[in-house]
Amino acid sequence: MTRLGLETEILDSRVLERTAARFREAGVVLPTFAEIQDPAGIPPRIAARLSQIDPDAPHPLNLFRVHWMNGADRRTAASVPEHLVLPEALTGVPAKIVVLLGNRFPMIRAHKVLAAYGCLVPRLVTGQFDPTVHRAIWPSTGNYCRGGVAISRILGCRGVAVLPERMSEERFQWLERWVADPSDIIRTPGCESNVKEIYDKCGELDRDPANVIFNQFCEFGNYLVHYTATGRALEKAFEALAARERGLTLAAFVSATGSAGTLAAGDYLKERHGSRTVAVEALECPTLSENGFGDHNIQGIGDKHVPYIHNVMATDFVVALSDASTDSLGVLFDSETGRAYLRDRRGIRPELASALTSLGLSSIANVLAAAKTAKYLGLGEKDVLVTVATDGGEMYGSERAKALAKHFPRGFDAIAAAETFGRHALGAGTDHVFELGTRERNRIFNLGYFTWVEQQDVPLDEFEARRRQGFWKDLRSLVPAWDERIRELNARTGVAEKL
Repeated sequence: MTRLGLETEILDSRVLERTAARFREAGVVLPTFAEIQDPAGIPPRIAARLSQIDPDAPHPLNLFRVHWMNGADRRTAASVPEHLVLPEALTGVPAKIVVLLGNRFPMIRAHKVLAAYGCLVPRLVTGQFDPTVHRAIWPSTGNYCRGGVAISRILGCRGVAVLPERMSEERFQWLERWVADPSDIIRTPGCESNVKEIYDKCGELDRDPANVIFNQFCEFGNYLVHYTATGRALEKAFEALAARERGLTLAAFVSATGSAGTLAAGDYLKERHGSRTVAVEALECPTLSENGFGDHNIQGIGDKHVPYIHNVMATDFVVALSDASTDSLGVLFDSETGRAYLRDRRGIRPELASALTSLGLSSIANVLAAAKTAKYLGLGEKDVLVTVATDGGEMYGSERAKALAKHFPRGFDAIAAAETFGRHALGAGTDHVFELGTRERNRIFNLGYFTWVEQQDVPLDEFEARRRQGFWKDLRSLVPAWDERIRELNARTGVAEKL
């Protein structure tokens, strides 16, 4: 239980007391999972103070912005999550594709800060993690380790980022500004697909008892915070759309695999709306669809394994697409030439064309996969697919330069923009769309054995337990128990009463 982050009882009261003292000194109040799901429940005195806080500062009150309800200015609150509704002129399908914008989150401008909070806080409030002694190790393919470093710094503990050396330069530049020491950035060999190398480094770091590994691929706090917060945020965006247009149906939730934390929102939506859940991966490394391998540049969707917190038996489709598409469309969406083409030749509203800079590489992958799913299912104008933009284009300036050199050696002009849009957006077909039945789900589930039982020493009975849907439903009882522990720790520090 401790290894999986599933404890709800206090394991070490002395550690908890030191944590309370550290938080008292640092002025830290922890938001509950319920407040992250519905920020309207944040105490008014804290909400009022937020207007004075820079959303990019390592300020304790920014913990109360770790949710989907931040406005476009990232300072004020929104009644509906910031999102885009993509029209047929852009996607090539009559179904509506709704994209929640992750670059509204504080500090890292990506929704992975939510996962980091969901993984660390349960360990803190149960006396498992001592911020005065332990180092928090954040294995990642990019944004999760940034979120972990940000949360660690606010909470007064040491955060260490472990990520592949070939991730975007912007990720490393951000980390260099936020870590306590340059040695807290650990570069592992390879690219997005080299997750095992991250595991190997964490195995080495784990020999030091001062290090605590927050492995997002097997931390159920990651699953639960997305089930709770991301699931409800997607539902709110759909409800807002449905209030304006009657008769809409929530057909599918689409998300890149990554750590599989975000996919938990699919469980939430499936239970409430009967929607399908679509997992997205790179065609260059088709792990789920073909038990394949390789490497790719859709940063944020690490593969060559099946995450432990992926509820495989509730996944309905796997869609694979090429990083040539995401790289090329990244250039289209983030260049004035590309946006001018979309406005002038495709009739895209200027404000929407400008807003496409809020889509990073994995976000573009999610949109393309949603369009492919809509085509495969023959969805119409009353159908809605929802997805997330993990981060925005601001994290990929260096990658756009590489994409220009690789895919557009003669330059990116209006003709190149038209060719890119026609080939990679409107031209996206139903190839590499895999509909999962029981046999296919079991095949993918079994593939996880090699990572988790053979390499990570998970007991076989624990591994098999996740095949049952009852296992995932039982997890949800942890959230109110954690919230009670959060309230107890806040009461012990007394910080909230002084705000």
